[in-house]
Amino acid sequence: MKRLLTLFVLPVLLLAGTVAAQERLRLATTTSTENSGLLEVLHPPFEASYNVKVDVIAVGTGKALRLGENGDVDVLMVHAPAAEQAFIANGFGSDRLPVMHNDFVLIGFPDDPADVKSAVNVVDAMKRIAGSSAAFISRGDDSGTHKKEMSLWETAGLEPGGNRYLSVGQGMGAVIKIADDKQAYTLSDRGTYLAFLDKVELEIVYAGDESLFNPYHVILLNVEKHPHIKSDLAKRYAGFVRGPEGQKIIADFRIAGEQLFYPDVVR
Repeated sequence: MKRLLTLFVLPVLLLAGTVAAQERLRLATTTSTENSGLLEVLHPPFEASYNVKVDVIAVGTGKALRLGENGDVDVLMVHAPAAEQAFIANGFGSDRLPVMHNDFVLIGFPDDPADVKSAVNVVDAMKRIAGSSAAFISRGDDSGTHKKEMSLWETAGLEPGGNRYLSVGQGMGAVIKIADDKQAYTLSDRGTYLAFLDKVELEIVYAGDESLFNPYHVILLNVEKHPHIKSDLAKRYAGFVRGPEGQKIIADFRIAGEQLFYPDVVR
């Protein structure tokens, strides 16, 4: 009986030890990245290879960068180039590495009351929305998408406001749903819009302007500022998402036959 108990208990203890030894990597990333569904297929192979669990903290890029500044996470994957460059320049990050890109799109109800579909460029599109009676839903959360939206208004020489401009402080998925409910316009990354394609009536009313390019970078934090972060594991994560396996997963990820992201590591 004692031998049988040993044979039963030993494997259980070994399994428990294996589970206990699993490391955890804290990743701060954007709600658009998570809402797209990409991380659900990108992370499992990495986790299996390195016996690690990636704890995803999905927030706006501004908040993700602040988490990095405070050393509350181990690695970042964000999409606001100017803010990222400032983060590196201020000594909070050691490396900023390209991973993938897609683009931003203006979406609205099929009847397109502002006739944005006829816009000749993105400045014209923003002016058409501002001059119409239609509502515009802004993320209002200091995310990469919000930063891009504000730069578009500025380029168009416009100051957003009034009762038709709703700044809701929500993630991309929630904003798309709100815009759908209110038959309003909004700015979205293409990936999240495609992920919600079968849940809303909204459609793309303007896309293609070069200013709507949307690159994503993985940022390694400065270990001298935060010695406690798991810098070695963060480097492995960056190596995986930028490596052949990760880049193939990104390239192959599709919804309704459409590619959501394009890998940016040239080999």
